[in-house]
Amino acid sequence: MTSYTHALTPEQATKLRALVDELGFKFAPRPYTLFFAQKDKLSIAVYEKGPKVLLQGKGIEEFVQFQLEPNILEEAKLGYEEVHSPEMFEPHFGVDESGKGDFFGPLVIAGVYVDRGIARKFMEAGIQDSKRIGSDARIHALADTIRHTQGAVLDSVVIGPEKYNQLYEKFGNLNRLLGWGHARVIENLLGKRTDCPRALSDKFADASIIERALGERGRAIQLDQRTKAESDLAVAAASIIAREEFINWLDRKGKALGVKLGRGVSAAVKEVARQLVEKNGPEVLRQVGKVHFRTAHEVAPHGYAAPPERTAWRR
Repeated sequence: MTSYTHALTPEQATKLRALVDELGFKFAPRPYTLFFAQKDKLSIAVYEKGPKVLLQGKGIEEFVQFQLEPNILEEAKLGYEEVHSPEMFEPHFGVDESGKGDFFGPLVIAGVYVDRGIARKFMEAGIQDSKRIGSDARIHALADTIRHTQGAVLDSVVIGPEKYNQLYEKFGNLNRLLGWGHARVIENLLGKRTDCPRALSDKFADASIIERALGERGRAIQLDQRTKAESDLAVAAASIIAREEFINWLDRKGKALGVKLGRGVSAAVKEVARQLVEKNGPEVLRQVGKVHFRTAHEVAPHGYAAPPERTAWRR
């Protein structure tokens, strides 16, 4: 195990700092952390957001089992994953997407099949939700591990901006578009693993949206959606495959256009979008971005209407 992460309460974070100090770890400043400490080849970072602890390096399992779990978490989890989450080790597809909140780039939906043996291998390899992985190199390395894990079955649907904009206008709703993409991935995976009984994804809408989009083959599968589904190893693996496809698309398209296509909807993203519009006209945004985003109107107000204001939800 080369990394380990776990949510903490503020009280647990304070208690862990005292324990780490007592054990002789050396503290050093790090951005966005409550504290960062190292000893030998093990580093411990407790991040403000959460808070959550991230262990990296060597000796992680020993620290978790003999220090973190008994003294801080007060429960034994490491090595007992099949006791706490048995469904994660049963045969199923995990489905996740990347690019949904990014102006530039495609929407990518990916799926991965796991069973008990595959799930154990993914766990040993450090497979986790792609949002927890800050390095593109690490995304590529883990995606390669997933692809080369014996028995794992993968599929992905890359909806490039031009197709995305057409489908969004057709469906008029992002959840319906997501449901269509999830259904396509599940159908494709069932073509490779016809015996898979269940599919799991993060909850983005009512499961009936996916069910209605499934073909005859997919209607027999059990569809599960839940919040924080990325804690499931199959969904986490799917998130990594989807993220790699998204990163690769941005890199290829950016090189072709001679610009860096950034992620999210930052000021830097808007500036690149403005440059592309100045050079190629407003229509270029349909080839590189999601034009229902307010960003399209902000950088090309004569080419794209402002999206409707969101109305406050009332009980």
